[in-house]
Amino acid sequence: MKAPRTIRLDPSDNFVFARAAEPGEWAVPGGFMFHGADPAAMQGKERAAFRAGFLGIDSFGFSTLVTIVEVNAAERDAAVETLAARLVAHLGAPSLDVARAAAREEIEFSLSLCHDPVGSLLALHRTMEEGDIREQFRVLKDAVKNEGADRLHSHARAFTIVESDEDEVEERVDLLGLGGLKS
Repeated sequence: MKAPRTIRLDPSDNFVFARAAEPGEWAVPGGFMFHGADPAAMQGKERAAFRAGFLGIDSFGFSTLVTIVEVNAAERDAAVETLAARLVAHLGAPSLDVARAAAREEIEFSLSLCHDPVGSLLALHRTMEEGDIREQFRVLKDAVKNEGADRLHSHARAFTIVESDEDEVEERVDLLGLGGLKS
């Protein structure tokens, strides 16, 4: 089976969220963390977590992206137990049994998001609509690579080069005119 794990492609999560998830944590969407919250009153890091943060279940920190990985049933069961313990410790779930049922549901939902190939990246966009939290998920696909380009520029295409006859090209630009100045 496939599951989401947090990933950090750059250090930005450390600045975007009050607590960033560590890379490699089992991740869940974590919308339950915002139950009863007013997104309109949120600011800064809390607002960023609401809008685009997956919840890492080990740290209860947030991650902008998750990657799809292979897991087995024992790892899934361990994730349920970890999340259940966090729900009791951090959110005041009334018992481990109640927390375990909620954790199992959240973990199963996370698994259902992972129908794309292993290594795919998932992003989340969360909103509040008519008092309900809405979550949209999207898969970030690899850009088409430019063959023959180095690793840094293989995806970049800021300009397209068009060949033409030299006779057709007029190499004259009026910079003063473009800036609204007269010469």
